[in-house]
Order: sequence, then C-alpha cells, then structure tokens
Amino acid sequence: MAGIYLHIPFCKQACHYCNFHFSTSLKKKPELITAIAKELILRKHEIETPIETIYFGGGTPSLLQITEIEFLLKTIYNNFNIISNPEITIEANPDDLMDFSVFEKYKKIGINRLSIGVQSFFDEDLLALNRAHKAKEAKTVLKKASKYFDNITIDLIYGIPGLSKERWKENLEITFNFGINHISSYALTIEPKTALYQFIKNNKYPNIDDNSALEHFKILQQETTKNGFVQYEVSNFGKPNFFSKHNTSYWLGKPYLGVGPSAHSYYKQERNWNIANNSKYIKAITNGILPIEKEQLSKKDLFNETIMIGLRTIWGVSLTDIKDNFGEETVKTLQHKAKKHINNQNLTQENNTLKATKKGLFLIDGIAADLFWLD
Repeated sequence: MAGIYLHIPFCKQACHYCNFHFSTSLKKKPELITAIAKELILRKHEIETPIETIYFGGGTPSLLQITEIEFLLKTIYNNFNIISNPEITIEANPDDLMDFSVFEKYKKIGINRLSIGVQSFFDEDLLALNRAHKAKEAKTVLKKASKYFDNITIDLIYGIPGLSKERWKENLEITFNFGINHISSYALTIEPKTALYQFIKNNKYPNIDDNSALEHFKILQQETTKNGFVQYEVSNFGKPNFFSKHNTSYWLGKPYLGVGPSAHSYYKQERNWNIANNSKYIKAITNGILPIEKEQLSKKDLFNETIMIGLRTIWGVSLTDIKDNFGEETVKTLQHKAKKHINNQNLTQENNTLKATKKGLFLIDGIAADLFWLD
C-alpha cells in the first residue's frame, strides 16, 4: 500500500513560527492546480502498489475551491489504483470553514477526514502566533464539523511563552468536550528564517522555555491517557481506530508520492523532493519537466531513519529487523549505545524491541541521534 501527498502552497497570512513552503499570493493558484494535476499524470507509474491514503497538506488546502479539490481527486482516481475506501484528509483552518455548507461538499467529493489547525482556544495565543482565525471561530467550526465527520484531528501547540499549565489543560479539556478523536500536538519551536526567530533574536518576543514545554508535554500525556487516547507517535494521540493511516504509513516505511512545490516522496530506498518555488515549479511542469532532486539512501541512512522513526512510535525498533537488514554486529553496537538510555529509563527493551518510555519521548530526537550509525 502507498499514499499520495499534495502540497498546496498558499496561506492567507504567514504564521510567525512556520517554515513550510507557502505563498500569501493566490495569483498563481489556477496555474499551480493545473501543474499539480499534470505532475500526477507524469508520475503515475512511479508508485505501482494500491493507494490507501490521499492527503491535502500545505500551506492551507482549505483555500481551494471544491471544484479544484474535486479536479485533483479525479486526476488521482483516473491515474492510480485506489483502494475501495481510502483515507482522504484535508488540512483546514477554522476561518475557511465558517461557511458550513463546505462540510457536506467535502463529504460528497470523498473527503472523510478533517485536520483542523486550531493551535489554541485562546485569542492571546493565536495573536502571538499570527493565526488568521479567532478562538470563537474554532469552537463554532468544531461544533458544526463534528455533526458531519467523526474522523477529525486538530492541531494544538504547547510551549508558547506565557501559556500557563492551567490554560494548557483548558485547551485539552475543550478538545475532549468536542468529542475529538485525534490530536496532533507540537512544542513551539524556533525555526531559522521565520518571524518568530527574528522577534526572539531582537528581544521582541520571549524565548522558548524548555522546562515549561516539558511540563506541558507531561500534562498532554496524562490528560490524553485519561481520556482514552493512545500516544502512538511523539506528537500524535488517537483513540483506537482513529490513528492517522497516512502518517502511520510514513513511520512504517511505506512508499508515498508527494506532488506540488517542495513535496517529498519516498520509495525503493530513494527520497526525492520538488523545487520549493511556485513559479519555477509551474514552468517546469508545464514544459513536461519534473523539477526534482533525488537522493539514494545509503545503508547508514536507512539505519538512522529506522532508528529515528521507530523510536518516535509505539511500535519501536525491532532488533530482529535490524539484524536481518543490517547484521548482528550492528545490533550489538546499537544495544551497547542504548544501554545508558535504558538505565536512565528513557528507553526499554522488551520482546526484542527497543522503545521509548513516556519520559524518553520528550527527548527522543537527541536519544535517537545518539544511537545513529556514524562513519
């Protein structure tokens, strides 16, 4: 099985923390939609296995008209082998969903999962992050959306300067009260070339407090567990049967095709990515040229990716698979490196599988890097 990811690189305004590729100008939207459809056709033979997930990400895909989304879906169905009931997700901002007729329209064209970028239910946080919506809009939209979809995930950000533990708990309580079955929650991070980076650098915004973020993370783990969620990946919490099939396929190493500017693909131990420039992307695709860079993953790359991705999930890293794919000496080296993290109760080894503990998940990027295969 495989997935298709479509990167829609448009936003109403730039969030201060975001480093994804996007444009706040919609002038080239028609040409870009046409180019994405053409890219799908040009690359239809790259993925031979059936497609089980389709994901509209960005950017802000909810800025697309229903007809544009339907056009792209029809292009996919006409050129790929799609399973009978694929998971089809669209990322959306609350302010784009205030015309409630959109929910029925989404369902009609086959979308069956909503990913709504709430981030916070408090206006002071949304203002600090430069989000386009208000807290009231998010609540109104969730109340209405839950009447049409049971498979809804929302994004929440923690570690925001000034976000108290009490307010963070209230964010979670509001989420639970709406009957949401999936949460993606991330610590606010400082990415280079973002407005947030410049604000902090120029002392116009408080720096991130790692201790505060850790406290929020612990609360997130505790409250989601109490409410029946499973932390199946560091930043993803789902009730049984509501895990993201699309993202899970990434973590389990399944192939996926990414189309649109800056989109990444992975299959046959190769990773490739499109140029992150809308105009250059459109020009190349119009001329029948794929503006792609490629990277053949080495044995070391594959090992390190197996460690990084595996430890972020509840499935962990199978030492049997490591032995089969990389040899017994690699297993011994890995176990030796892992020993101190096991002693510190950040990792466990059970049933020949290496996993992160709840405590270790907050530090997992650093722990994984410590276990990497080094030259």
